Order: sequence, then C-alpha cells, then structure tokens
Amino acid sequence: MAEKKIDPKIKLGLELGPLLLFFVGFKFFKDRTFHIAGSEYSGLVAMTAVLVVLIVVSTLILRRLTGKLSKMQLMTLVLVIVMGGATIWFNDPRFIKMKPTLLYLLFAGILGFGLLRGRSYLALVMEEAMPLRHEGWMILTQRLTLFFFALAATNEVIWRNMSDQAWVNFKTFGLTAAMFLFFMAQGKLLERFAIDKQD
Repeated sequence: MAEKKIDPKIKLGLELGPLLLFFVGFKFFKDRTFHIAGSEYSGLVAMTAVLVVLIVVSTLILRRLTGKLSKMQLMTLVLVIVMGGATIWFNDPRFIKMKPTLLYLLFAGILGFGLLRGRSYLALVMEEAMPLRHEGWMILTQRLTLFFFALAATNEVIWRNMSDQAWVNFKTFGLTAAMFLFFMAQGKLLERFAIDKQD
C-alpha cells in the first residue's frame, strides 16, 4: 500500500508529541509516588506507562493517516512496548533508560551489516527523499552507523552517572537535537553526491 501524504506538522506532532508529554509529565510527577494495586511506583515508572500508551496510540493514528509504517517506526514501537513493559512489570526504570541504547545499537548493527555486504540499507528507506549516488549513500551510512554507536554510548554514560531529570532532558531534547545537527552537518556530502531528478 502506498504511503498517503499528510501535513508534516501533524506527522511531527504525532512523532514528537508523546515524548514532549512524557517530559512535561515527569517534570510534574518526578517526586511523587503512585500506589497502584498494592505496589508503589515512582514518577518515572508511572510516566513510562503513560509514554507507552501515548506512543501506541500515536503510532496507530499515524498508520491510519499514512496507510503504512516504516521499519524504523515499527522497531521503535516494539522496543518501547518491550522495555516500557519491563519497566512497569519489574517496577525498575533502568529498562526504559536502556531503550535508546538498544534502539541505536540495533540501527547501527543493521546499517553496519549492510555495509559489510557492500550495501546501504539507509538508501532503501530514504532514497526517494534524498536521491544520492551509491558512493554518497555508503559514506552517509558509515557516518550514521558510527553516530548511532556514539548515541548509544552517550545514553549509557548519562543514565548510569546522572540524575533521572538529566536523562529525561537528554532523551527529550538531546537525542532529537543530535539527530538534527548530524543531518545538518551532512549538507556538503548531500550536495556533492546528489542526483538530479531529471538525470
């Protein structure tokens, strides 16, 4: 099924909205304890439960509006459900804190496997948006693979050594800003290896 076009603002809101609501909710409830079914849950665990629900709902809405989901969106959804579910089930926020590490290691592993085969799996999902020559895709994929490994390592350092608030700030704004800056920094590469659509 072909992907239906939707307003980019709606798409961005559905993708980033749950994370921003998680950030705001944690700000308000980080020092509270919730008593549910005889168990005590910290504000971070409680907001993780809210995040899982919000991401499932927003992903279903996105699927309804566009007619499809990318493999990256599906992998993210599965990891959020698994790691968020483990956080709630075991009442241990370490699981949700490890989610970005696992997600970025998974992406880096997939892209790295493609590179070993002489292919850019990144091109398979982004070729229509950014037509590049093969050499350009290979360089961009190498850089993104290393970048994902760096993000995974950074997430590990932050959640293991800093406060919950620092980690939530990093997850909400740091990772998003890092991705944005990474692709902004690839401008010369994209220009150098761009394919004119008329060609």
